[in-house]
Amino acid sequence: MQAMRDYALWLSGLSLAGLSRPLARNHAAEERATAAARSWLVVLDAGRSSWSFDAAAPVVRKALTREQWERAVQAVRAPLGRCLWRTLRSRQLVDSLAQGPKGPFAVIRFETHFERKPDAVETIIPALGGDGRWRVAGYFIA
Repeated sequence: MQAMRDYALWLSGLSLAGLSRPLARNHAAEERATAAARSWLVVLDAGRSSWSFDAAAPVVRKALTREQWERAVQAVRAPLGRCLWRTLRSRQLVDSLAQGPKGPFAVIRFETHFERKPDAVETIIPALGGDGRWRVAGYFIA
């Protein structure tokens, strides 16, 4: 449970502290990060939180157990109902996140319409792994 609290505090800190040093625009990298985020969200929307854990960045899998992740996702997503649509609002590549691990990361925001929260903003933070793949390292809904 402590690991889950620590991870939640780190994620909360990211949303409050802002970004560290934006990287130069790289359309191809932004597209790949956004595609990874969208694919991950489709799985989450389908209720497959176990798979979303498997597909997440190592920082997530080190901070939480699968069961902790599934409980957290259920607690956050269930009250919102189904996702009806989402539209890309913004994306930015950064070299790190404030007081967090080194990246690169992409900070991607979607305007999202859920059944019971029609004005949500989802922030997905994929991290670029050593294998060249983008994997989700952070997820919040405001």
